[in-house]
Amino acid sequence: MNPISLFCILAGVTLNAGAQLLLKAGTNAVGHFEFTRANILPIGFKLAMQPPIIGGLACYVISVVVWVVGLSRVDVSIAYPMLSLGYVVNALAAWYLFGEVMSVQKLVGIGIILIGVFVLARS
Repeated sequence: MNPISLFCILAGVTLNAGAQLLLKAGTNAVGHFEFTRANILPIGFKLAMQPPIIGGLACYVISVVVWVVGLSRVDVSIAYPMLSLGYVVNALAAWYLFGEVMSVQKLVGIGIILIGVFVLARS
């Protein structure tokens, strides 16, 4: 995989992970809510007006464009598993930003993912 292809794939993964984190930040700002017929419009509007949610959706759109460019250069059998790096980024960022628990099991899983991606990237 050449450097430009790798950049496209990693940029797509990073933007996708960033989108998830922004969506989580937006829902945290709104707080826990019940999804009922009575509050679907008020909660939907409140969520739609959250800057982190708007930013997260923008990241998704950009990540799709970058991902398509990456897929035009890399076999899908190599590119798609790279998406698992998004889990690594999100788990670490959620621990740092949101105080989510980082257990030994999660760290072992992250290690396995990193080994798998390394092996795939070298093929």
